[in-house]
Amino acid sequence: MKKMILLLVALTGILVARAEQKPILLVVTNHGELGKTGKPTGFFLSEAAHPWEVFRKAGYPVEFASPKGGFAPLDPTSFDLKDSANRVFWEKFGSEEDGRKGVAKTLALSALDPAKYSAIFFAGGHGAMWDFPDDAALQKVTASIYEQGGVVGAVCHGPAALVAIKLSDGTSLVNGKKVAPFTNAEEEAAGLTAVMPFLLEDRLKAAGALPVPAANFSENAVADGRLVTGQNPTSAKKTAELLVEALRK
Repeated sequence: MKKMILLLVALTGILVARAEQKPILLVVTNHGELGKTGKPTGFFLSEAAHPWEVFRKAGYPVEFASPKGGFAPLDPTSFDLKDSANRVFWEKFGSEEDGRKGVAKTLALSALDPAKYSAIFFAGGHGAMWDFPDDAALQKVTASIYEQGGVVGAVCHGPAALVAIKLSDGTSLVNGKKVAPFTNAEEEAAGLTAVMPFLLEDRLKAAGALPVPAANFSENAVADGRLVTGQNPTSAKKTAELLVEALRK
């Protein structure tokens, strides 16, 4: 009987802890054009869908945000519903607006209270290279979550969000930290070096980060304390798993 009571107490504690877990903020881009090419872009489906699946299975509520709020366009090259995580995500959140696929409802970062969240995660997709780097609300929310003990994560081009974030002491969030962003070599292999507003690997180095690259398009995710990054779409699930591990620590 005593063992059963102790087991029930332990299970109750676990359930209460899960109920009290703060949400993870999953951020996607609002930018829908690939430079001046006229080609559509946006967020990469698997880089939102796979992390969302990992977070939910770990018991964390997830809220979606973007720099502007509202509709977030999907990169059409990433629309692969043979992938089960992508399919479930799309069936639950997918929509169309003016002929573009995407997520209809995201919160504007400027309207959020950082104290509400346990972590912030930036999905990639080339669109992130245009609206993530210089967004003041994004920088403020991310720095606040980090400084209150939360975890910051990003995958592929998602680390574009990190290039200009300063902490309250004026230092760069990524200074001296290992990161695994989309590499210069991968951008060249994709044929988009000249299209990008900057090369992500170079910009992170300039901010003091220590890139840890792997072979093109292979899985590579790195955790450096409460900063977790992944190199490419293949790395999205692993990056999310490392973020959950960092939260549990």
